[in-house]
Amino acid sequence: MDDAQSIEPTAAAPLSQTELDALTDKLIEKLKTVYDPEIPVDIYELGLIYKVDVSDDRDVAIDMTLTAPGCPVAGEMPGWVEDAVNEIPEVRSCQVDLVFDPPWDPSRMSDEAKLQLNMF
Repeated sequence: MDDAQSIEPTAAAPLSQTELDALTDKLIEKLKTVYDPEIPVDIYELGLIYKVDVSDDRDVAIDMTLTAPGCPVAGEMPGWVEDAVNEIPEVRSCQVDLVFDPPWDPSRMSDEAKLQLNMF
């Protein structure tokens, strides 16, 4: 075969700001469905989500922490987050990594979470 051309995978088109905003809203909505079983507040309002990256291919990478490194659901919570995010039809995949730097403290909580826990 002369003049054979190599076939290169095509890169995904960049997400528009509108698409990214809509997906961000859906991600927040799903993150708010996951709760720390010891605290009656969702992980988003608790400030346990440190970073969410969305690639143009709609792969989601999340860095999150726990209220305490010895949290009894440490092994399960990342899976709960992945399952919740993967319910969004536009998401191709989700990877959740637990991080402990910086350590979580109550100052990361939203005002809504502080109200729910009577911390004002």
